[in-house]
Amino acid sequence: MSGSHADSTQSQDVNSVNVTPDIPIEIVSEEEMALIDAALAAPRCCSPSSSLSFASQLQRNARFIHSISFLSKRSFSGRTESDIEDLGHLGMTQKRNIIAKSLLDRFRKNRALSVTDVTDTEWCEKKMEFNLLFGSKKVNKVMKVGRARHAELEKEVTEKVKVRVRSTEDIWAVKLFNSITGVNQLLFEGLTRELPILGFIKGVWMVGVIDEIQMPVKETARNPILVDTKTRAQYTLPAESQKRNGRLQLMCYKYMWDNLAADNFPSMQFYDFFSLNSDCILSEEIIEKTFNAGFPAKTLGDLVKYFRNMWNMLPASHNQLLLRYEFQKDQSLLGEEKFAYDYDLFNSQIEVCLEFWKGERGASFTPLEDRWKCRYCQFESVCPAVLKPEITPIPSQTDCNNTPS
Repeated sequence: MSGSHADSTQSQDVNSVNVTPDIPIEIVSEEEMALIDAALAAPRCCSPSSSLSFASQLQRNARFIHSISFLSKRSFSGRTESDIEDLGHLGMTQKRNIIAKSLLDRFRKNRALSVTDVTDTEWCEKKMEFNLLFGSKKVNKVMKVGRARHAELEKEVTEKVKVRVRSTEDIWAVKLFNSITGVNQLLFEGLTRELPILGFIKGVWMVGVIDEIQMPVKETARNPILVDTKTRAQYTLPAESQKRNGRLQLMCYKYMWDNLAADNFPSMQFYDFFSLNSDCILSEEIIEKTFNAGFPAKTLGDLVKYFRNMWNMLPASHNQLLLRYEFQKDQSLLGEEKFAYDYDLFNSQIEVCLEFWKGERGASFTPLEDRWKCRYCQFESVCPAVLKPEITPIPSQTDCNNTPS
């Protein structure tokens, strides 16, 4: 089966000539955060929705799932980024003046924090602050190879189809569709990859994409195992600080997963925070995709109901989480780390992270024992931690980072 693209000018052949069953297709957002901003200004096309029950059974053939990615060629940031080196003392003065307004309000207003935001903050708060104020991190060759590997793994079980979106409601419908179809695939096939997830953590909305979820085959309990794959440019396992960062990422996913499985999803807060109209009619293309997938939805509210019901069919995720490390050159397995979910550690790390994002304190520098990170940072030449090595991290961050795990 090949996925049809929404725009004929963008269409391309899909390699699916194998005799094996059709590959399921998942809706994937490639420019989600930028498009959310753009769609906020889009005209709304809304009409009252007729209530749909969850009685329409999902297709038991999970391999029929359709994937949609957004079509967009323009930049929606509306902001010209300056090099921090060119800003000099003026840039640093501006930074000090705007710290009074929280980074959440300034850079994530009506948007969710991503799990990547959380792990980047744990890696180095000062670098995260520089990224927000003066431009995002540069994508290097190692990062490109890593992204390509994740795309390759995803393609083994899913296939993308493009569709045009016209509103913020359409964008969120795409995200929810991704999640519903991924869960459906997991339930019927025991494996899914690149699963979008959404959660409400300590009063803050967060989004993420889980690399891989496996249903255990040898255990009587059917608690899904969350897996994250890291690619390595060198044939070595990562340093402890890198492992710690990966553990935090998976613990974020588990916390979000378990809350969705327990139906802890505040729908009204979701609509209010993201300024969404639950009765807004979705685009014809999205309506068609939901119909073909077995859960016909006309409005965003319909999809939210399906989303909650589908996740409510799942048990809590497995308490053992899995980090997998691959060598980029030949994709050979360098090693795996299984570790137990530690709620107390996760809770303390998230609290420290949100203190920074909510503006309750300034950015901390990376701990002294981890200052090797600075050699790989694009802001090394202007960072006070490098220019004045005697600067020490804020104690709360140091304590959190040194917590045994």
